[in-house]
Amino acid sequence: MPKRTKILKKSSKVRLSSNPKMAKLTLGKEAYDFPIVVGTEMEKAIDISSLRLKTGYTTLDNGYANTGSCKSAITFIDGEKGVLRYRGIPVGQLAENSTFVETAYLLIYGKLPKKHQFEEFSKKFTIHAMIHEDMKNFFNGYPAWGHPMGILSAMVCSLSAYYPELEASEPKQREMGTIAVELISKVRTIAAFSYKKKIGEPFIYPRADLKFIPNFLNMMFSSSNTEYVIEDDVVEALQTLFILHADHEQNCGTSTVRMVGSSMANLFASVSAGICALWGPLHGGANQKVTEMLEKIHRSGGDVKKFIKKVKDRDSNTRLMGFGHRVYKNYDPRARIIKKRVDVLLKRLGIHDPLLEIAIKLEEAALKDDFFVSRKLYPNVDFYSGIIYNAIGIPVDMAPVMFAMARMPGWIAQWMEMRNSEVLRINRPRQVYIGEIKRDYVPMGKRK
Repeated sequence: MPKRTKILKKSSKVRLSSNPKMAKLTLGKEAYDFPIVVGTEMEKAIDISSLRLKTGYTTLDNGYANTGSCKSAITFIDGEKGVLRYRGIPVGQLAENSTFVETAYLLIYGKLPKKHQFEEFSKKFTIHAMIHEDMKNFFNGYPAWGHPMGILSAMVCSLSAYYPELEASEPKQREMGTIAVELISKVRTIAAFSYKKKIGEPFIYPRADLKFIPNFLNMMFSSSNTEYVIEDDVVEALQTLFILHADHEQNCGTSTVRMVGSSMANLFASVSAGICALWGPLHGGANQKVTEMLEKIHRSGGDVKKFIKKVKDRDSNTRLMGFGHRVYKNYDPRARIIKKRVDVLLKRLGIHDPLLEIAIKLEEAALKDDFFVSRKLYPNVDFYSGIIYNAIGIPVDMAPVMFAMARMPGWIAQWMEMRNSEVLRINRPRQVYIGEIKRDYVPMGKRK
């Protein structure tokens, strides 16, 4: 058996130094000073970049819950208060007044565009919507049952082969706007093509007369015989979801994009890795799991109380998906906005969705139950988003793809910020080794 990890307790402590800009770490009889970094929202961090050099120690922080990997000016979250802002603007204001394309500009360039800037930016999405015709051959090689997220990741990585002028690991700053639009626009097309491949229908090409989200809906749901009727309410619902998903600080997917990019990998490779990270059921795949959970409850008779009882029984191995968040210890601000949008969309479309009724009952039961309240398990962004996708006609396994499409502006902004950072180092976490100590090789015939 490996030896247990020894955790240093009594002989070490961290306290504020007499210098308000420094923290003092005491290890035995030795004391070391480390800088205190304060963010614009008064977040405080101890800069331990020189910890190993000074002391020979590293820190152990499973899941990086208490570790800041970078300084960033893009997104601010206060999980205790349920605050989310992009470049200083509350996400609720953007969801109410902005568009996804304008929000993308804000994240990438750091400011809201003027009218002529927005018009120029928007036109690029139409110009760069097509993917190279040869890339269609890739789709023919995938089985119809292949998961759209796997196809999306592979196709995004392949873009670097077809667009070498945009593949450079160190593109000039003036070229980044074009690269950003190229990627966001082409991912939309790839996502729609992935869906068409799955259902066995011919691809529908992007149209120059349609804006970003209507163009996507047309490529998804029109056919060679029938043109999809684009409803304003559907466009607004997707607009809201895309804005709310556009960035979310240093989560698993974003950290992956930054980590891969720190090796000087190009943007396409970095984002492809982010898509793979987002695929997981504990991350972007969570909304798929929520929908599957609601459908399972519905098939078993819709008894919410019975399901809640099973969730509270540890031996039942039943999880309440869509509740709780790694950062938010309050009601996820995005969940409130999406819940309102669900109500509006279903009423205007005249849809009666039993899954929504089950979701509302689950939320009401959980918010009244001390088992969940004491653990600060509130609905998160995934809880209601699947219902919107279901109402629109987007299948369950496409939900993570929708998330990835929406997250593109944030990933691009984060990748650009990392590359332009004054301190650009390849990411290389440390570990605490708990395996076997040195031992000699034993020939096979002499092994016990």
